[in-house]
Amino acid sequence: MKYIKGFRRLPALDFRFRFFLTAFFLFFSLVSYSQVTASADTTAIKIGEQFTYEIQVETDTTAQVIFPEGQTFMPLELVEALPTDSVINQDKLNLIKKYALTQFDSGIYTLPRQLVDINGKQYFTDSIQVEVRTVAVDTTKQKMYEIKSLAEVEKNLGNWWKWLLFAIVVLAVIGGLLYWFVFREKPLTEDEKIALLPPYDRALMELKKLDESKYLIKSEYKEYYSELTNIVRSYLEEDVHVSALESTTEELIVKMEALRDTGSLKIDDDTIKQFKNVLQAADLVKFAKSIPENSLIDRDRKTVEQIVVKTKEALPEPTEEELMQQEEYVEELKQKKKQKRIKYAIASGVAVLLVAGGVSTYLFGFSNVKDTVFGHPVKSLLEKEWLGSAYGYPAIYLETPEILKRETEVEDGAHIGTDSHQVFSYGNMYKGFFIQVSASTYKKEADFDGKKAIDAAVSQIEAAGAKNMIVKDEELVTPTGKKGSKVFGTLKIEDPEAKKERNAEYVILSFVQNGGFQQVIMVFDEGDRYADEIVNRITNSIDFKTES
Repeated sequence: MKYIKGFRRLPALDFRFRFFLTAFFLFFSLVSYSQVTASADTTAIKIGEQFTYEIQVETDTTAQVIFPEGQTFMPLELVEALPTDSVINQDKLNLIKKYALTQFDSGIYTLPRQLVDINGKQYFTDSIQVEVRTVAVDTTKQKMYEIKSLAEVEKNLGNWWKWLLFAIVVLAVIGGLLYWFVFREKPLTEDEKIALLPPYDRALMELKKLDESKYLIKSEYKEYYSELTNIVRSYLEEDVHVSALESTTEELIVKMEALRDTGSLKIDDDTIKQFKNVLQAADLVKFAKSIPENSLIDRDRKTVEQIVVKTKEALPEPTEEELMQQEEYVEELKQKKKQKRIKYAIASGVAVLLVAGGVSTYLFGFSNVKDTVFGHPVKSLLEKEWLGSAYGYPAIYLETPEILKRETEVEDGAHIGTDSHQVFSYGNMYKGFFIQVSASTYKKEADFDGKKAIDAAVSQIEAAGAKNMIVKDEELVTPTGKKGSKVFGTLKIEDPEAKKERNAEYVILSFVQNGGFQQVIMVFDEGDRYADEIVNRITNSIDFKTES
C-alpha cells in the first residue's frame, strides 16, 4: 500500500480520540453561556454628586435578561435608570445597563450585590465600596444662615383624581342628555304644531298641506282621495262627536241626517248631499280604481272645505266643560311628550353608563372596576403614596403604605436568645391588612436559635386566635441579595368583636443581619390579589443599611 508524502496513517485509537474531542467541543458550544460583570466610573464622589454604575451581560442572543429595578441600591439612591444598550457580536449578545446613583451623606458605603435574571437563572454582581466626601466650605467667605423650621407638605392622595375626572365626565354627559331631552324647551315640529291646533283649524291646515302634496302629479288618486276623506271624517269625529272614521259612506250620511233631524247639527240638505257625492266618488276611486277628471277633483276638494266650514258654523258654541276638556287634552299631549323625553334621557343615561362600564371593564377588569366604584380597603392601601423607613436596631429598611407605629408592650425575647426587642405594627390581624416588624439583638450569639424565633412568631399568631394553620417554608433572597427564610400558609381566625371567622393567609419573613434578628409578619384575607401585591412590594423593598 502506498501513502502520500507528508501524511501518515492514524491508529484506530487516535481516530476515536479525535472524534470524541470534536463531539465534546461541539456539545459545549451548544450549551448557553452567560457572564455578568459590574463596574462604577468612580468610587469617590462628593455629597450629592452622581456617578454611573454599569452592569454588562454577555449571553446568547435568544436569552431573556431582567436587570435590577427600583431602589435596590440602598444605601445609595437611584437617580435614573438609563435605557439598555445592546451589541450583537457573532452569536453572542452584549447588554449594557447604566444607572445614575448618588448619596447625600458623607461616609463609605457598600453598593450591594445586584441580582440579574437570565432565563430564570440568578446571577449576582460583586459589591462595590463608594466613598462620599464632604465639600469643604470656607466659612470666612460663605455666609452662614439659621436652620429653617420644618414645613408641612401636602400629601399626595394617589390616582383618585383620575377616577374623579372620569366620574365628572360621565355625570356631565348624563346631565347634558337630561337637559337636552327633558328640561330644554324644544321648538315644536310642524306636525306637533298641527296636532295642537283646534280640530277646525287643523282640518283647514291639513287641506292646505294636501294641496302641496305630489299625489296628483304622480297620478296617485287613491292616496289623494283617502287623505281627503280622512281629513273631513277626523274633523267630524272630533268636533261633531260622530263616529266617522269607522263608518261606511251610507252609515255616515245616516248619522249626519239624524243629527240634523234632532237639531244637534244645523246643516242644510244640500250640504249633506254634496258630502255624500264626495264620499261616493272617493269610494269609486279607492275600490273601483276609477280615474276622476281634474275638474271633478277640484270640485270635490272645494266641497270638502265647504263642508268643514258649514259644519263648524252649524255647531253650537262650546260649553265651558268642553273648553276645559280641550285644555286637558292639550295638557295631556304636553305631558306625554315630556314623559317621552324623560324615557329617552333615562335610556341614554343608562346606555352611557353601560358603555362606560363596559369600556372600563375591558381596560381594567371587572374586579378592579367594582372595587374602584364600591371601594376596597386593601386596594386603597395599595394605591397610597408609600413611605420608606428603617425600623429598630439593627435596622431593617422597608417601604409600606403607612408608617408603622411602635408598640409599647413587647414580649420578652429571652426564650429565643434575644436581648433588646423593638416592635412596630400597622392594622388589625382580624381584618384588612396587618403588618408587624421587629428587630432584636442577641444576648449571646451562641444562645440565639433562629428556628425558635420563627416558631415564636407562629405561636404569636396562634395566640391571637388562629387555628387550622398550614405551615410552609422556603429560603428567601431579596433583590438586594440578602438571604433569609420565608414561612407562609393559610389559617382561620375569628374576630372577637364581630364574632366572624376569617379565612386568611400569612407570611413571616426572618433575617439575621448586622448582628441582630429582624422579622416581618403579614396577615391578610385569603385570595386578596391587592394584598398579594402589597406583600410582594414590601418584600422587594427590604434592605439592611451597611454604613461604616
